[in-house]
Amino acid sequence: MGERRNYSDGYWWSKDGLRLHYRDYAGADDKPPVLCFPGLTRNARDYAPLAERIAGERRVILVEFRGRGESAYAKDPMSYVPLTYLQDVEALLDELGITRFVAVGTSLGGIVTMLLAATDGGKLAGVVLNDVGPELEPGGLARIRTYVGKAVWHPTWMHAARAVAEGNADVYPDYGVEDWLRMAKRLYRVNSSGRIVLDYDMKIAEPFRVPGNEAGPDMWPTIDALKGKPVLIVRGERSDILSAETAAKMVARVPGAKLVTVAGVGHAPTLDEPEVVTAIGRLLAKVAA
Repeated sequence: MGERRNYSDGYWWSKDGLRLHYRDYAGADDKPPVLCFPGLTRNARDYAPLAERIAGERRVILVEFRGRGESAYAKDPMSYVPLTYLQDVEALLDELGITRFVAVGTSLGGIVTMLLAATDGGKLAGVVLNDVGPELEPGGLARIRTYVGKAVWHPTWMHAARAVAEGNADVYPDYGVEDWLRMAKRLYRVNSSGRIVLDYDMKIAEPFRVPGNEAGPDMWPTIDALKGKPVLIVRGERSDILSAETAAKMVARVPGAKLVTVAGVGHAPTLDEPEVVTAIGRLLAKVAA
């Protein structure tokens, strides 16, 4: 289960003085790098398999938003909102001198990607939006509110895996024990007391519980800002966050956008599914061309 370490750890500072973390996988500098933005309670580890596949061909940077993984926790929990994450990403782009890149965003990471399109779209060479759109389904948001920010701990990795399985059986109905263990190791870390705990600041839940803080007011203009770019929309067939209707409307508004629906999976696909791997490969080839 050990992960090969073929990346370096990078750090940058937010405008309000937080030391934030990213993983940097080296790659050819003649192509736009790929920046990956994770979901609400997730971290860089979610994107390790994707990075392993495409690193070398191009640079891959896995961002950890404030309050997750090795990034510092915010003093003000009300800074855990998409507009602040956007500012943090902009500071990283300035720090690294990145003027053009491919964005891959899952859930919250996709909201940040859409905001980037609206505010600094010229930097986006291509976009992958994973199970997220300008309209989020109320039922899915209500489900997320039931668990986000609840501090839990487990004595062993198997206990953690069982808890993950109980909470996500409807999302990944075909998963077995090894899959749940792999997911647990993405979600949890071992703390100084030897307990296995969730790898994020529980206070990220505070603004998320305020209606309207999930994204922004009207997010549809951010989709229009993607016109003319290679765009891939990935949706889990069982998703309770991105409806089939919203996904279809997104494709209709961005000529040339591709939609891949992952059968039998909820929110959110892992991006390791064969059909998604193929679609991302096509998008990157289009960007390179």
